[in-house]
Amino acid sequence: MKQIFINLPVKNVETSMDFYTKLGFTVNPLFTFDDQKCMVWSDHIYVMLQTLEMFKSGNKKNIADPKKSTIATFTLPVESIDSLNEIVENCLKAGGTEPTQIINEGFMQMRNIEDLDGHNWGIIFLDVDKFKKMKRK
Repeated sequence: MKQIFINLPVKNVETSMDFYTKLGFTVNPLFTFDDQKCMVWSDHIYVMLQTLEMFKSGNKKNIADPKKSTIATFTLPVESIDSLNEIVENCLKAGGTEPTQIINEGFMQMRNIEDLDGHNWGIIFLDVDKFKKMKRK
């Protein structure tokens, strides 16, 4: 099985774990330690929230401040517009931000959020049937 583990440096792993739990992630205790919390989105997507010290131990480069610079953005697909809106509202209630307006292309709706450390996530709903009809034109 192919999986992806996204390593994110965070200032406070406990606070970040609480934030991601409110978005709908679950904790995987197997890969969770004092300096790292493993957050599961699906069977294939894991987010490793790491202390700055732990993250630095595997890197020789300086860590960019995600509040000031964008290094990467991540997109999480959801099954409905209701789910999209619920995740974004939970983000806002948990202290995250929504830095841009909703993108509505008719076949796709996307809202962008930032976590407590400034990491960017796109929450996207894609209506595949509408998309297929568009592609045929």
